[in-house]
Amino acid sequence: MKLLIQGNNITVTEAIHDYVEQKVEKAVKHFQAITTKVDVHLSVARNARIPDKHKAEVTVYANGTVIRAQEGSESLYASIDLVSDKIARQLRKYKERLNDQKTQNAVKTGEVVIEKEVEGDLIGDRLPELPQEVVRMKYFAMPAMSIEEAKQQLQLVDHDFFMFRNCDTQEINVIYIRNHGGYGVIQPREANANEGESH
Repeated sequence: MKLLIQGNNITVTEAIHDYVEQKVEKAVKHFQAITTKVDVHLSVARNARIPDKHKAEVTVYANGTVIRAQEGSESLYASIDLVSDKIARQLRKYKERLNDQKTQNAVKTGEVVIEKEVEGDLIGDRLPELPQEVVRMKYFAMPAMSIEEAKQQLQLVDHDFFMFRNCDTQEINVIYIRNHGGYGVIQPREANANEGESH
């Protein structure tokens, strides 16, 4: 297993490196057979008004699946402890799902997504706001998958959305966790000339 530790606004000392290595290796110990690489990103927010400014993010690459967890606290070591526990739980959940899939001989069925009108305001009381500049770009492989598989991936990445290539249409889709429960899927559609702007 390859372990990469990086720091942002923090020097990764030998003591911090050893602590991360010890905690992460313990977290993935029972999953070594499926884990190929682990990326750890530690950061400290420079703004003193930000609570939980010590953040630890762990990304595990397991059998082509990305499993991610992030935690923040007032202490870097506490954040490392929290994220290690969280990634261990997510790996356990992933392995249980793999075992369940192996034991099931039933035909896999995908969820049927029924097109519905958008209800109410999508952003609620939040103010839409874009960052002033692009601060980070990520690139990753996007193998085709079903909506059900994308939903399972979403549960592993510790985000409220997941972008994927739909195996039925070969188009890029986004599955997200709805504020009022359940999941939503965003799919592209050709814009009609008489439709004007899409909403």
